[in-house]
Amino acid sequence: MSEVIAIANQKGGVGKTMTSVSLSACLALNNKKVLLLDLDPQGHSTKAFGFYDRTQYPLSMKDVIVSVIEDIQLDREQLILHSNENVDIVPSNISLAGINSKLESAMCRETVLKRFIDTVKDDYDYVIIDTNPSLDNLPINALTASDKVVITVQAEPYAVEGMADLLRLINMVKRNLNHDLKIEGVLITMTNERTNLSKKITHEVRENFGGHIKVFDTTIPRCTKAAESTGIGESIFQYDPNGAATKAYEAFTKEVILNAEKEHKRHKSSYVR
Repeated sequence: MSEVIAIANQKGGVGKTMTSVSLSACLALNNKKVLLLDLDPQGHSTKAFGFYDRTQYPLSMKDVIVSVIEDIQLDREQLILHSNENVDIVPSNISLAGINSKLESAMCRETVLKRFIDTVKDDYDYVIIDTNPSLDNLPINALTASDKVVITVQAEPYAVEGMADLLRLINMVKRNLNHDLKIEGVLITMTNERTNLSKKITHEVRENFGGHIKVFDTTIPRCTKAAESTGIGESIFQYDPNGAATKAYEAFTKEVILNAEKEHKRHKSSYVR
């Protein structure tokens, strides 16, 4: 039973790509079959696994969206990249930047990504979507295609600004497009426990949202090596296996796996009854 998880926040620089890459890599280390979809024209998730050059791959996320809209068959062997960390990737690059105009005129435009994912997800335990920092058609497609969404929030001033807009979008998608969409939780990133400000913001996030949205027990510390790892095309699990951020993402991944196992047991139990 495959799970599709979107990593979302319309703000940039809040740890979406690091979370997408680290979660994917750690799930693979836990013997899960993982497909990572890079839905950001900057292509940072693609580069994080070493695929820097567009000439390294003939097809990308732009081709996926065009193929669904125009009902064209794509060669999956050419599309899906296989990283040396056992994470499969549908890559992205700057060619995706102009896709919104194509989506605007598409029939059932909100379900384009879902239609693609439905053709591949049975081959994987998890499909992780790294969304672009906006509230346009791409993140709406990601939410429509997903079972769950993880919201990343940076432990810095004004970090929660815009959360209300994102939650409204999630609720709109849930009401109108994807009744089964769940918020998996809020992940607090780039924390610095040595500063009172970081502690204060972490407390405020738990206080303001913890009553009605799960806030993960794990927080992700700010770490220079985490930033360095994406620059050399490795996840932190390869680049800095004993680092603080690596251990934190390992704990976060365990929370995600445990939540999935609990839900699968519940579904199985209700089915038996």
